[in-house]
Amino acid sequence: MTITSALQKGARAIHPKERDGFTMIQGFKKFIMRGNVIELAVAVVIADAFTSIVKNLVDSVINPLLGSLVGKPNFNSIGQFHIGDGDLIRPGTVLTAAIGFLLVAAAVYLVLVYPMNKLNERMARRKGLNAEEAEVSDEVRLLTEIRDALAGGGYMNGGGTAGGGYTGGGYRQ
Repeated sequence: MTITSALQKGARAIHPKERDGFTMIQGFKKFIMRGNVIELAVAVVIADAFTSIVKNLVDSVINPLLGSLVGKPNFNSIGQFHIGDGDLIRPGTVLTAAIGFLLVAAAVYLVLVYPMNKLNERMARRKGLNAEEAEVSDEVRLLTEIRDALAGGGYMNGGGTAGGGYTGGGYRQ
């Protein structure tokens, strides 16, 4: 059966954009407007702008300090070898990259994470919260309430006021 004969028999041609009652464009717009996509885009832009700060901190402050203490942090020539007449195999470059990563991670922690944690602790103390209470997110608090309700004979165990009740197995009585 051809498409033309199917249409003549009453089959409806579906527009390529239609799907589940909304167009692909509407679905894409809904996807893009979700909060986590926007937050991710902002985070990528900020991270790109922040890269030069971290790179300069590592290249201009941390590496020269380490260089003055232990020499230039370059391990590219460690463990190098040839296989036959082939190219030079240099596993030391991985070590250099790993140390570079640790230096960047240390710089980010010391310049951003640690000061922000201390600032958050001070702000929490001003509000009268201890460190544990300040770190509990809304999701964790909600899950804790659900756990406590279930453990205490709440709705799922027939002890709730929802009416009709459920047994401990989750079946209606």
